[in-house]
Amino acid sequence: MTDDQIAPLRLAAIVYNPIKVDLPLLMKAAATSAEASGWAPALWFSTTREDSGIAATAAAVAAGAQLVIAAGGDGTVRAVAEGLRGTGVTMGLLPAGTGNLLARNLDITFGSLAHTLDIAFNGVDRRIDVGLAAIMRENGDREEHVFLVMAGLGLDAKMIANTSSKLKKAVGWLAYVDAGIRSLPDIKPVKVKYSIDRTVSRTTNVHTIMIGNCGKLPGGILLIPDAMPDDGLLDFVALQPKGPFGWINVWNTVAWENGVLRKSALGRRIIDLTRDVKDVVYRQGRDLRITVETPQQFQLDGDEFGAAKSVHAYVDANALTVRVPAGSF
Repeated sequence: MTDDQIAPLRLAAIVYNPIKVDLPLLMKAAATSAEASGWAPALWFSTTREDSGIAATAAAVAAGAQLVIAAGGDGTVRAVAEGLRGTGVTMGLLPAGTGNLLARNLDITFGSLAHTLDIAFNGVDRRIDVGLAAIMRENGDREEHVFLVMAGLGLDAKMIANTSSKLKKAVGWLAYVDAGIRSLPDIKPVKVKYSIDRTVSRTTNVHTIMIGNCGKLPGGILLIPDAMPDDGLLDFVALQPKGPFGWINVWNTVAWENGVLRKSALGRRIIDLTRDVKDVVYRQGRDLRITVETPQQFQLDGDEFGAAKSVHAYVDANALTVRVPAGSF
């Protein structure tokens, strides 16, 4: 084979958050992994205060990258996904945040930088769904964002807004527990008008509504057991604790039923016998429209997005290709 017949090396780009990563260490490790895997030296694009990664990702795609690796927290991952949605270009993950939600749900380990880079360069491609949330503010302004794991309106969003950044650095995801405890005394039920898949609107009172594309949270908590990132559906969860033991029932559903009972046939039968407990309500669909009586805090993949008067959440099926470990699905 002559020199002009040699196939060009595959090209990757790394979109990184300079606050979250040790750049010299990452550049050295990425160069070693790319060379060992038969890839060309990676292109590098930094996020900035003005660009969370969407514009950087567009530049990487325009430069010919066949793989764009998101190196940072959940916000960087979400921004890269927004830039890659529908392009067919594969996204790799180098988790460096507190939650690392998508990586956890796709069984991507991130204890070893070399191992995680090996997954990015040599893993297999998996097509997953992308959630979209069109948010309307109280003043009528509208904006739309993607989410990959979970969006939420109400208590969970308020909990994220109340999370101490200093505590996150010290204890990681456990800081959300502290914020949740501090948020509970102030939370009141909210009147919500909702419609799933354009059915007739209904009204109910909830403490929070979560919209899941994936179901697993940090700490191994399985919040939404039926959520799958590639089933073309979103899963909706309403927390409606009633009476003095309402929040205990919520915790039992999440920690005991989802975490223990669902792992066995007997446990699932026990759950079926107690479905009259309505403190936690699960639904599925492709489209959810929510309007609240008073604006409520809203979050996407663990980042606060201010107060929303209404939200239209819907799924874009198989819109993103992600590099995952071989044999993980």
